[in-house]
Amino acid sequence: MPDNNNLSPRKTPSSDERPRILVVDDAPENLGILLDALKDDYTVTAARNGSKALQLAAATPAPDLILLDIVMPEMDGYQVCAHLKEKKETRSIPVIFLTALEEEESETHGLSLGAVDFIRKPVSPTTLHLRVNLHLALLQSRRRLEEQNRQLIEAARLRELVEQITHHDLKGPLNVIIGVPHLLLKKCEFTDSQRELVKMVEKSGYKMLEMINRSLDLFKMENGSYDFRPEPVDILSIMRQVLDEVAPLVTARNLQVVLRVDNQLPSDEQQVMTMAESLFCHSMFSNLVRNAVEASPRNDVINIGFEHHRADVAISIDNGGEVPEEIREHFFDKFVTAEKQDGTGLGTYSAKLIARTQKGTIDLDTSVAGRTCLKVTLPAGDEGQDDLAAA
Repeated sequence: MPDNNNLSPRKTPSSDERPRILVVDDAPENLGILLDALKDDYTVTAARNGSKALQLAAATPAPDLILLDIVMPEMDGYQVCAHLKEKKETRSIPVIFLTALEEEESETHGLSLGAVDFIRKPVSPTTLHLRVNLHLALLQSRRRLEEQNRQLIEAARLRELVEQITHHDLKGPLNVIIGVPHLLLKKCEFTDSQRELVKMVEKSGYKMLEMINRSLDLFKMENGSYDFRPEPVDILSIMRQVLDEVAPLVTARNLQVVLRVDNQLPSDEQQVMTMAESLFCHSMFSNLVRNAVEASPRNDVINIGFEHHRADVAISIDNGGEVPEEIREHFFDKFVTAEKQDGTGLGTYSAKLIARTQKGTIDLDTSVAGRTCLKVTLPAGDEGQDDLAAA
């Protein structure tokens, strides 16, 4: 029998689509049995020694599955399998050993080399078809997953590229929005109310610029490529800035915000230091505090607390109102929002990314009926700053 015996000539397009199987056995009678059992459903190629098997396995198109005898002269099945798994172009081809050996060690050794299964001789055609079909189905599933993963990687790459282009294109007109108010304030006479309006435009422009710069950073946090560079940050000062920004909304809802540090009202000069990045802390607290204000019933009290621990600082934001039970387990997931018509579901998601990137945590506590409490921890910024910064 020739070394390369294709018993299913590809005469029609449908035959080209059939799975390709390479059968390797030095005994002609065994090859005949296997080929007769498989030729009606598969494109079958045969080899009678290890060298020819390696040659056919590396050919194009490559086999989808290899049935490999163990006991062969010159190069046994174990050696063939080892060579297959060493080479990039053949290592992913599933190998099923065919053997008359009964010792458990032979099977263990074969599996350790990368084989996916064993079929005992004499071969049952029914068993052969079942095993072959099973491993071909697993192969197809693996290929689909690999393709989906490739597409996801490509989509992520394109998304990052689009974001970079968008950022570049937006910054041009945004520089005008920021620059013109600055020139007007220097060169024009305004009333106090007009000056405040121009300053508001300038401030909004800078805020948009910060959002553009930070959106790509959030994408990098998602894929774990963000270069976190912590420094000592006064998060109490940042929280006060956030409260100033939401003050109109707090007043409109007749809410009261109580700020405490270690269960005491803080002085104007007091600081709470963490090892973090200030812009991200501002973004995180802004999202969380605004959510608390919008979710609170009118005339309610929002409690914001800072507690010092040995290694971290715990920040709690407690407000009236409850998160719907059906979304509690997914509260920090992407695009999850609680009955907010204009909500994107990205605020708490980005807060989680920011906390995690800054070596901290964020949790939802709904243990008190009628209340919602968000708890954030960040690395402490007083003791051990050098160690934390190096981390």
